[in-house]
Amino acid sequence: MQDMSAGAIAEQPANDLHTGWTKQVVGYVAILILVNVMVDTVLASPTFVLPELSRAFHTKQFAWIDSSAMLAGATWAPLLGKSADIHGKRRVLVLTLIVAGLGGIVCLVAPHISIFVLGRVLQGAAVAALFLTVAIIRDICAPKFSMVVTGIVTSGSAVFGIVSPFILEWATDEFGWKFVFVVSAVFAGVAAFFVRLFIPNSRIRTPGKIDVAGALTLGGGLACVLAYISLGQDFGWLGAPLASLVVGAAALLTWYFLLSRIPEPVIDIRGISVVLGLGLLVVVMGTGAYRSMLQLFSLLIDVSPDEGLGYGIAGPGALGLMFGIPSIGIMLGGVIAGQIAARIGPAWPLAAGLALGTTASFVMFTVGADNLAIAVTCSFMLSLTAGSLVTSGFNLASVLAPPERQGTVSSMVMVMVAVGSVTLSFTGSAILGANEIVHDGDTVNSSAGVHAYIAMAGCAFIFAAVPMLLLLKKMRNYVASEVPVELTYEGVEHANG
Repeated sequence: MQDMSAGAIAEQPANDLHTGWTKQVVGYVAILILVNVMVDTVLASPTFVLPELSRAFHTKQFAWIDSSAMLAGATWAPLLGKSADIHGKRRVLVLTLIVAGLGGIVCLVAPHISIFVLGRVLQGAAVAALFLTVAIIRDICAPKFSMVVTGIVTSGSAVFGIVSPFILEWATDEFGWKFVFVVSAVFAGVAAFFVRLFIPNSRIRTPGKIDVAGALTLGGGLACVLAYISLGQDFGWLGAPLASLVVGAAALLTWYFLLSRIPEPVIDIRGISVVLGLGLLVVVMGTGAYRSMLQLFSLLIDVSPDEGLGYGIAGPGALGLMFGIPSIGIMLGGVIAGQIAARIGPAWPLAAGLALGTTASFVMFTVGADNLAIAVTCSFMLSLTAGSLVTSGFNLASVLAPPERQGTVSSMVMVMVAVGSVTLSFTGSAILGANEIVHDGDTVNSSAGVHAYIAMAGCAFIFAAVPMLLLLKKMRNYVASEVPVELTYEGVEHANG
């Protein structure tokens, strides 16, 4: 698509865009995959040691331990997406890597849960690193080729994920949970060095200003609402946490009716086309369901089926099997989704991923909660779902957004990933907490709670099918190299103008 912004500043001719594989492109892809390996160490690796972290900080609020970085990422993403369009994607990516590295160090030395969560908030900057790698690809590759490259970059880090659970299982036994955050900080530093040294500057920049107040109000509102969901189970739904819900709702309403209407809001929700909006709905529910299941798997691994609780998949190598082998699925899902998108568009691989996730949730609910082999199979299917949903979500956004808004629009996808992940993870935590039982003198999760948790994730996949069907209908005439103008930002602006 052509640049429609009068204020956009082109720094590199569009005909310099790469249309195929060269040594230079391979080098760029390798560096961007390294960045996303760091993102995985921030978002996925802590789930391997959730029970150890809960014991270390004497808390049952494991959802905060796991999801605080993703929640912070929902606040970071719009700010950094807009900043990338204005100041350059490489510069902002380096900044996010440095901040995420500092967050890993804070988590490493944290003496208390509050300091640890602060470190996770800083690590949340890594969430922006993922969508910035996608925006950079769109900046240096031709549109059709960029879909293929996006699939490789967003899922290529899964190669590291194949072996990392086995390594981390041994390393955490030897050195404790802190080893996870040492790895994260090291990867952040190395990635920042290579990005600054080899990744080219942005081809297009767009003058503008950054709505910091809007981002903080939106992020703060989400945090307060989710705090209510997390804390209500312990302190009562009509008790002290109710104030958090009221404050959060007020902040979200203030943002929607006031701050979202300013000339340059942090998220321009009125500029989102119907097609992009449908895609974002699918992403928020689908990725949220997958991430919440990832959290549940970590808890199931800590329980032996011999305990007779009706769930539990602990056993030799369970951690590596549940999180290592399925990493192949993430890689395959992303790469295949990118290849298909380049031919018939991103909507169909998005739908395929959703169907796989629904099937896996059903199997897990019926027979997989206490069977390691079936659970590994379901985890593999869900990882195919994850690779397909994330890659297709970014590809959908990239073809619908003009060049000068790639950072901003890609950040919307990441916000949806973060909001879905955090919302369903906290909701799942509340479901488990509401169904706890006493077993051999200890308070543990019940089989009813675990199965209700899986049912919640399955319902999210099912509900996502509604916008998915509408999206397929809207994009039935899509051609990979061309998007009808009425489906794009320019089409919305033209209709409103």
